[in-house]
Amino acid sequence: MAFKGFTRETFEFYEGLQADNSKSYWSAHKDTYERHVREPMTELCAELEDEFGAVKLFRPYRDLRFSKDKTPYKTHQGGHTSEGFYLQVDADGLLAAGGMYAPTPEQLRRYRDAVGSETSGGELQAVVEELRAAGMEIAGDRLKTRPRGAPADHPRLELLRHRSLYAHEGWPADPWMRTPEVVPRIREAWRRLRPLVDWGRRHLGAPGDTP
Repeated sequence: MAFKGFTRETFEFYEGLQADNSKSYWSAHKDTYERHVREPMTELCAELEDEFGAVKLFRPYRDLRFSKDKTPYKTHQGGHTSEGFYLQVDADGLLAAGGMYAPTPEQLRRYRDAVGSETSGGELQAVVEELRAAGMEIAGDRLKTRPRGAPADHPRLELLRHRSLYAHEGWPADPWMRTPEVVPRIREAWRRLRPLVDWGRRHLGAPGDTP
């Protein structure tokens, strides 16, 4: 079925889950999750598949094995493509992102080698500056200091400090999200993010799963 939009219940479900992240809340509202979160997200992803490939939805359950936070459910529904595009809905609204999320040690080595090159590093710097100028936020896990061996005056030191690098754009839960307008908004954001995603695939290889 074609995506028609999210509903008021989509955002109310996550507001409730933030207040009561428990099995009893989940059990009482599981039908709301299926009808107003999972179903419209599946439809939205299907609308984007023709241009960006299949979008895989994440499970709603948190991995508690190594976490001090034992709340059992994620307070958002995310989805990602094999290339590195990401989208998410939660109580606050909608988010679109893309980039390099969880590189392996070998991919991180390739990343720093590429950033150190005047050609590929300069290309990435230009992509990042263009995304920032378009209003996107540049994010990712970063070292507090510079990587070992990197000179203090390296022209792309901030990029070298990144252990993951992605950009994102978000929108609050306004009424337009209850319409099909969501599809072109995400599509347009992902198109803007494509140069960053493509740079990562060329220099690092295929990304791993997003968090």
